[in-house]
Amino acid sequence: MEFVTTDLPGVLRIRPKIFGDHRGDFSELYHAEKYARNGLDVPFVQDNLSRSQQGVLRGLHYQLEQPQGKLVTCLHGEIFDVAVDLRRSSPTFGQWLAVNLTGETRESLYIPPGFAHGFYVLSQTATVFYKCTSLYHPGSERTLLWSDEAIGIRWPLHGDPQLADKDKQGVPLSAAECFA
Repeated sequence: MEFVTTDLPGVLRIRPKIFGDHRGDFSELYHAEKYARNGLDVPFVQDNLSRSQQGVLRGLHYQLEQPQGKLVTCLHGEIFDVAVDLRRSSPTFGQWLAVNLTGETRESLYIPPGFAHGFYVLSQTATVFYKCTSLYHPGSERTLLWSDEAIGIRWPLHGDPQLADKDKQGVPLSAAECFA
């Protein structure tokens, strides 16, 4: 595994080695000791699986209470995966990072607590698996407006995205409840 730092403190790209032969291939997506040696000694307490069709945009979600760190992996298809720093004390507050995650490369993105997260499906369908460091807490879930011009995410949209009602009602950064 290769652990790659990004421009946003705490956000890491994790690239697994893929071993293949005529039968198929194998890769190790998570290994607690290897993660700990690379600064990710975090407890994962919940695993989630999301399947979506092309054009679906999910997010940008975060929890104020029980903030979640997320280890996001696309198992099938391709997504444009986004993290937005919502830590007011951070020098990168309000900045975003995006990476394309694919089932082919199996690269993961670790997004620590204090960030909003979302993704847009680029392929016909996508299956996304993510591990969380805290349990889902519906009462503290918030949604940052995916299209907030103050943040300026350059989504690779193909037409209008398909959104859940809560994502349509996201708030801009200027009105969002953020972390200290």
